[in-house]
Amino acid sequence: MYTTAERELLLGIARESIRYGLKHGKALPITLEDYNTTLRQTRASFVTLKLHRELRGCIGTLTASRPLAKDVAHNAFAAAFRDPRFSNLTGGEFPLLEYHLSILSPPHSFLVNDEADLLEKLQPGIDGLVLAEGKHHSTFLPSVWESLPAPIQFVRHLKIKAGLGADHWSDTIRFQRYSVEDIK
Repeated sequence: MYTTAERELLLGIARESIRYGLKHGKALPITLEDYNTTLRQTRASFVTLKLHRELRGCIGTLTASRPLAKDVAHNAFAAAFRDPRFSNLTGGEFPLLEYHLSILSPPHSFLVNDEADLLEKLQPGIDGLVLAEGKHHSTFLPSVWESLPAPIQFVRHLKIKAGLGADHWSDTIRFQRYSVEDIK
């Protein structure tokens, strides 16, 4: 659990990285010595941006590869300017943004016998889920449960996101789950 001060710092990093990006075309440079050891730990994060309650960008990493402060700065910039689903964020949109940070636990593989077994093992509202099937990969953060509350919907939309059919199943499909700490 992050303290209130750490949560505010992380939200500030996300906001300032986008402000910096509007002026300089790159993520805010982070000097790790400016942050406590918690924010210097190697962690994976997602940054979700909303404008008028609608998705405006979401970028993140599933695997921890850099200090959290740097990961948030990088992902905030990428969510604003590199999400292929959206045009680059404009200066006029910037003051209207809502920020949602998800700090991920490491993903853990779990075995399922079939789709019914998967649906039974899922924890709605808690599990983030990674699907891997050959070259097809996708993930849904736990926050997606808000719009897809039934496990069958959640899994079928995850398969579609990966480029598979909603009813696809095979012996080679694999899943990992993770949890997140949400910061808004």
